[in-house]
Parts: sequence; C-alpha cells; structure tokens
Amino acid sequence: MAYVPGVALLAALAVGCSAGSDGSASDADSKPGGPTVTTAPPGKYRTLPAPCRAVPGSTLKDLLPGVAELPQQQQEKAFRGSPTVTYDTDRKVGCSWKSDAPDSTRNLSIDFERVVSYDPAVSDDDRARTLYAKKETAADLSGVTTPPGPPEKPADSTAGEETGTGKPGGRQGSAGPSPSASGTASETPGAPGAGEDLRPRVLDGLGDAAFLDDLLTRAGSTAQHRTVSVVFRTSNVIVTVRYGEQPALVTKVPDSKELQEKAQALARKLAEVISE
Repeated sequence: MAYVPGVALLAALAVGCSAGSDGSASDADSKPGGPTVTTAPPGKYRTLPAPCRAVPGSTLKDLLPGVAELPQQQQEKAFRGSPTVTYDTDRKVGCSWKSDAPDSTRNLSIDFERVVSYDPAVSDDDRARTLYAKKETAADLSGVTTPPGPPEKPADSTAGEETGTGKPGGRQGSAGPSPSASGTASETPGAPGAGEDLRPRVLDGLGDAAFLDDLLTRAGSTAQHRTVSVVFRTSNVIVTVRYGEQPALVTKVPDSKELQEKAQALARKLAEVISE
C-alpha cells in the first residue's frame, strides 16, 4: 500500500516538470542565441488633411489671379478645386485648381501621401525616406545644376546661352527651345549682380527633407509652359506642390522667380497644416 502512492507522487512530479518547461513561450524566446523580433515604430501621422481645404482662400486668390475676375458663383467653383481620384483616401489624396486670365493660364495641384511600411522590421519613416529619395533622384538635380561645358571653350564662352543648358531658373524640357532671359536676372551664384539661385535644388528648412524642380517646356508653336515642383517629406508623409504658368503670348517666358517663391510659400503652409 505504501509503494503505490510513492509511484504516483513521482509521476506527478515528472508531469509538473515537463509542463513547466514547455508552458512558457518567453523561456523559448530567451534562449541564448535565439532570434529577437523587434517591430519598427509606426509613423507619426495616421491621417491626412482634406486637400481641397488645405490651401487658404487668400492664398488661392494670389496663386490663381484670373479667378478674381469671374462672377461670384464661378469663383466659388474654381476655388473649391477638383479632388484627385484615389482609391485609398487614408493613404493618398490630392486636389487641383486652374485659372484662365487674359494674359496667362495658371495651374496648381497638391498631393499628400501617407507612407505605411508593411514590413515589421522597417518603420514608416524609413519607408517614406526611401520613397522620397527616389523622387529626388528622379528629378536629377545634380544633372541640371552643374551643366557640363566643352573643355576647349574659353572661360568667358557663351556656350550656355547658345545651348540653353546654362539658363538659370529651371531646366529646359525635351520639347522646348532654348529659353530666353525673362525676369530671372540671377545666373550663377556669386556672379556679379546675381541674386538668389533659381536652379533646381535641395531646399533647407522645409520638413525633414525637400527639393525644388523647375521645368520649362514648349511643344510646337505653343507658348512656353513652366512648372515648379516642390516636394518635401515630414515623418511618414510626402507632399508634392506643382505650380505652373503658360502665358498667352508665344514670345513670353513665365517668371521662374515668382513661381518658385509662391510654390515654396505654399509648401511651408502645408507643412504647418500637417503638423496641426
């Protein structure tokens, strides 16, 4: 009779030890040399602003001068903007505006993209940083800010004027002719009488990273069209501002300085809107 309880006790102890060694998942994870899985933190922003309401009315009036001449009902429609068609408003939204004035046509568009990384090892910010870097690379800023010149030409050569590659205040599109100087006196930084640099470039003090591109094009005999793009990233959101002008006169070149200043000012307003 004393022998049977002893066996039962030993069996119970054996079962208890076995359950204790297998019942804790943390013990298995804490084995020396075992893999440690760390989930990257989510991005700062979980939502996006309403794009067609992100630009103040006073700013729209400045950017779209032709709208102010329209009847009240048409003004309201023009300032309301056209939302970009998108299938996931939590991830990407946009809006565009257009104004037709007797002397020129202006176009404005803004896009917000909230980047989400589906890789637990890659944070939303890191994924956004990668996507932004691709956009900056595609803009080819280094290629347009340092146009090469023939080595055999003298230092005071006007080759840049002949080819159009040395034109400041933007770069020439593949369909456009050599642009003429038009209200953009600043050429090379540091040159006598030069103002600020208007070439495509990286921008400071806007979000976590930003750049500006400036493209002048003309197809056939139509007027030249200039589009200034400002792209910036703040945490896991990438914002793109495009502001363009096409003058009514074929001989007129859109003012690079004006378009750049207004596009940058709007981009800084949008950075504040996102942070609110």
